[in-house]
Parts: sequence; structure tokens; C-alpha cells
Amino acid sequence: MIPLELDVVEPLGRLTARPWATEVTGMQIDSRRIEEGDLFVAVGGGADFVAHALARGAAAALVPDDEHGALAAVAGAVRDRATARVVGITGATGKTTTKDILAALCSPHLRTVASEANFNNELGVPLTLCRIEPDTEVCIVEMGMRGLGQIAYLASFARPDIGLITNIAPVHLELVGTVENVAKAKAELIDALPPGGTAVVPEEPLLEPYLARTDIEIRRFGTSPGSDRLPFAASFTAAHQLQNALAALTVCEVLGVPAPDALEVEFSPLREEVIELDSGVTLINDCYNANPAAMTAALAHLASLAGDRRKVAVLGGMAELGTEAPAYHRATGAEVARAGVDVLVAVGALAVGYLAGADGVQTVHVDTADEAVDALGTILEPGDVVLVKGSRAVGLEAVATKLSS
Repeated sequence: MIPLELDVVEPLGRLTARPWATEVTGMQIDSRRIEEGDLFVAVGGGADFVAHALARGAAAALVPDDEHGALAAVAGAVRDRATARVVGITGATGKTTTKDILAALCSPHLRTVASEANFNNELGVPLTLCRIEPDTEVCIVEMGMRGLGQIAYLASFARPDIGLITNIAPVHLELVGTVENVAKAKAELIDALPPGGTAVVPEEPLLEPYLARTDIEIRRFGTSPGSDRLPFAASFTAAHQLQNALAALTVCEVLGVPAPDALEVEFSPLREEVIELDSGVTLINDCYNANPAAMTAALAHLASLAGDRRKVAVLGGMAELGTEAPAYHRATGAEVARAGVDVLVAVGALAVGYLAGADGVQTVHVDTADEAVDALGTILEPGDVVLVKGSRAVGLEAVATKLSS
């Protein structure tokens, strides 16, 4: 982290500093991750771990008056001192994998910082910004939202130079109500760009009302000749990653980063992990989260990867879809049938809706992830390809872990 004087931190709460400390050179909210010289910010029950953080070498520990406000203030101070260009990434789906692809493209050419995993909220965005060093050239910041105003808040201290929106789809409808409001929430990233900034967006009619600014550059991805393929060999094969990669390449054009001949990307955990099991089954572990668009993409990937092998889908319910949740689950059930899935294991109360749409598919409904594991014991055969995907609340990572053990 770009060093910050303790005078910057002191007004934000109760500060305990080492006698020798005049500045901090990193920020953590988990005392187990402290390195010498760090600032420990005690969020949640973190005040109980101040002594632990100091014992591990923290230069100072802050018990903030306003947890999110303090993190934003420290991150904003680092951003003020940085010369790095900041890229903000949001979207209904594909934020994390697009961030991973963009980081892999930039890292060989620019000193790059990118969000860990899906560090994309009031805690994660400040932690990402506080990894910027004096020589960092680009910082890639994933930004999630739970409602209107969330992206605007994160952008207020991240201050992105480039804003990328991956797509618009039905997500968080319990919080924002309509897909139109999803677009409105995501477009807060465009509003936050400075004059001379660049918005990278898909062809999406719902975003058009927010693209009227004349003081920024608008670049669209996925529309030019040849945009049905990548200009390099890639380690990922899922068809839906094409658009994410094209979005990342468009950002690279803005940054002046050349396209490679080949690209190896290690995606963040629980996203499209393809694991060959000792049992002869191929597992697609994509259980980080789910929404209708992501489910459709994952099912298409299952169909493509499996070919003529037997296809099994373990699908948990999709959360936060509001009053239209039953219809979205029925429609996803139809996608299950369209993908040629042989056996569907639906997990949780919401997942009952899949059964109504999955005509011609052998179906099993269970209430919990543990019951799904038991059901798979009698379903899976050597040579099968099994997709595991659902909202995090369903806990399907337990299924993937059990299958892999």
C-alpha cells in the first residue's frame, strides 16, 4: 500500500499505535492476515482482536466510529495518492471472471492489482484499493450491488477512470424491483466516471438512457466483425466467457495492452472449476452463486463439455428474484430440458420450480445439500458430467466438496 501517515487515520476512531509508528503500509480487517506495518481496522467483532493484530506486527489498530466510512476514508486517501488507472467492473453476471481475465491480460505488461476472489462490497473494495503501491499502474476493482446507490457509494472513493458493465440481467429483484432498475443501478458506474473517462458496455437497450454523456468515451464490445471468436487461444472453453473476454479486451485497448497469442486464466474459486474425479465423473463446480442468466450459461457449458456423455445437473434455488421467482425457476427448468440434461437434482424450496419446466427430464427434489449428496450416490455413474450450481444460501459447495473428496 502507498504509505499513509497516522494523522490520516487518527480522526476515524480509537487508534492504538506502536510507539515507533508514524505511518501504515497496508490495511487488513482480519488479524490473521496482518503483516508488519499494516493498519488493522476492527470491523464487526474485530475489537476483540486488536491485541492479536498488534502482536502480529500491525503498526496500528483502529476501532472505527463508522466501520464502512473509515474503510472508505483510508481507501480514498490511498486513491488520492495513486497514479494507477482504476478500472471498475460491475454487471449482473460475469464480474469476477471478467476481472480474472482482465488481470491475466494486464499483468504481463502493467504492474497490476486486482480484487481478490469477489471482494466487491463495502469491505472488499477498500481492501483492494489499499493494495495499490506507488508503482502500481492499473487497479482492477470489482463492484457488486445489493440495491440502488451501492455502486455510486463504492465509486465515490474508488473513482474509476474506466467503467466496465458486463451485462444486464434479472438479479437482486427483491431489492431493486425490475430489470430496468438493475440497469439503473449498474449505470451508476457510468455516472461516476470523470470527464475524459471511458465506459465499456455491451449492446444493451436498457443502458442506452445512461450513455448520453458527451464528456466521456463510450466503447461497446461484442459488436465488431470477428467478435464471435477470440484472437488468442484461451484456457477456458465455456461459450459465455467469450463476451467476458471481449469486454476485457476492450478495456485492454483503452489501456494500451496488446492481445496475447495465448492466455491462461485461473478463475476465482467455485466458478467453472472442471474436476476429473477418481470415480470417472467430471464435475463442473460452479456453485458460487446463481441467477437465471448464469444458470442458462452454465447449462449450455454442461451440454457442450459433456457432448454425448450423460449429463446431471444439481441445481439449487435462485435467491432474490422477488415475486417473479416461480416464473424464472420454471423458465430455467425449460433450459435444463433444452440442454439435454438426463437427470436433474433440484435442491431447496425454490428449486421445486425447476421441475415444472423440465419436461422429459428425470428429476429428483431434495431439501438440503446433504440430501443431494445422498441422492447422487445412487445416480452418478462413471463417464457422467455433473454440474453443481445454485445460490450461496443453498450451500451447494458441500456437494462439490463431498464429490471431490
